[in-house]
Amino acid sequence: MHRFGNDRLRVAVRAEGAELISLRTGAGEELLWQAGPEWPRHAPVLFPIVGRLANDTLRHAGRTMRLTQHGFARDRRFEWLAREDDGCRLLLEDDAGSRAMFPFGFRLEVGYRLEGGRLAVEYGLRNTGTDVLPASLGAHPAFRWPLRDGLDPLAHRLVFAEPEPAPVRRVAGGLLRPDAEASPIQGRVLALRPGLFADDALILDRPASRSVTYGVEGGPALEVAWHGMTQLGIWSKPGAAFLCIEPWHGLADPAGYDGDFVDKPFLMRLRPGESARLGWSVALPA
Repeated sequence: MHRFGNDRLRVAVRAEGAELISLRTGAGEELLWQAGPEWPRHAPVLFPIVGRLANDTLRHAGRTMRLTQHGFARDRRFEWLAREDDGCRLLLEDDAGSRAMFPFGFRLEVGYRLEGGRLAVEYGLRNTGTDVLPASLGAHPAFRWPLRDGLDPLAHRLVFAEPEPAPVRRVAGGLLRPDAEASPIQGRVLALRPGLFADDALILDRPASRSVTYGVEGGPALEVAWHGMTQLGIWSKPGAAFLCIEPWHGLADPAGYDGDFVDKPFLMRLRPGESARLGWSVALPA
C-alpha cells in the first residue's frame, strides 16, 4: 500500500488491482466506500472489458476463452513504478495467465497524482503485441452515500456539466439491453433515490458532459471529471450506502451478440505500438 496526501486530501492506493482504497479530506472525513459486505470493493480498475461478455466467453480467431465480468486487472497485483509524496504509478503487463483469458499483448500503467484538492487518475495503455489490441478500460469508484454521516441520502443529487436529454441504457443479466429508455435526468440534474438502481446501473452511452458534481446543494460535494472516456455508468446496490460514478471506454456485450471480440461495439482498437491515454479525477470544491 502507498499513502500520500496534502492539507486537502489524503489518499491510499494498494498494489492489488492498483486500487484506490481511501480518499479522505484534510479533516479526516472518508469520501470513499470502505468495501462493506454489500460490495467488497472500493474503486476497481476495469480492464480489458467493462461489464460482461455473453456467457463470459471471449471469441477470437476461432478460439474461445473464459473472461468474467469487468476483466482481470482488478484482481491482479500491479508492480510499483513510483511511490512519491504526491502520488504513485503502477504497472500491469500481459503474461501467460492473462493470455489464457485475453490473447493480446499490452502494457497498462495507472497513475495517481494529487493537485491541491484534486486527485487525478491517469491510465496509459500500449499495444505491445503484433495484432490489433481490442480493449475496454474503465473506472468504478464508489463514493459514500450520504457523503457525510447524518445527511439525508435523498438530499443528494448529480449535476452534470451539460444537459443530458438522451435516453439511457440498461443491462439485463449483465448484457446491454437492445432498447434505450427515457432518461430520469431533468436538464442537468439527476435526483438520487434508491429505486433508480432496482434495474441495475444507469448508463449514458454518449454523455454530452465531461464532468458531474455529486453532493448536497449548499452542502458537501465533489466533482468527478473524465477525459478519453466515452461512456458513464451510475450505480448503487439497493440498500447499500454508496454511489458509483463510473467513467468508461466500453460497454457490456449487447444482448444476443456472438461475434468475434475484436468486432464488439464500443471498444478501443490500438494498432501494434500505438498507445492511448485516458483518465478521471475527483476534486473538492474550490
